[in-house]
Amino acid sequence: MFIFGQFFASLAVLFSMLFKVVYFLLVIRIVVSWFQVGSFSEPLTMIYKITDPILKPLQKLPLQIGAIDFSPVVAFILISFLDHFVVGVLRELAYRFGAVA
Repeated sequence: MFIFGQFFASLAVLFSMLFKVVYFLLVIRIVVSWFQVGSFSEPLTMIYKITDPILKPLQKLPLQIGAIDFSPVVAFILISFLDHFVVGVLRELAYRFGAVA
């Protein structure tokens, strides 16, 4: 059972890092959108490909007030919730299967 605990603890760390990377990429995308940057650069294209599946559905919702789009704020809240929920569940499973936290 200890092996399962370590497996779930490792998954918790992996998902936590994944959520933090996506959060960071969203921050980069938002900061880049404030400036006149060519969107044809390879790193920027990659950032858009990663963050578009998160932002596009939220941009269809009425989250825009004037020229300000609040869909990134909702995306941050959703990512934070998923980070706490998924990582919390995985850590709980790791604890129940005998992994040392």
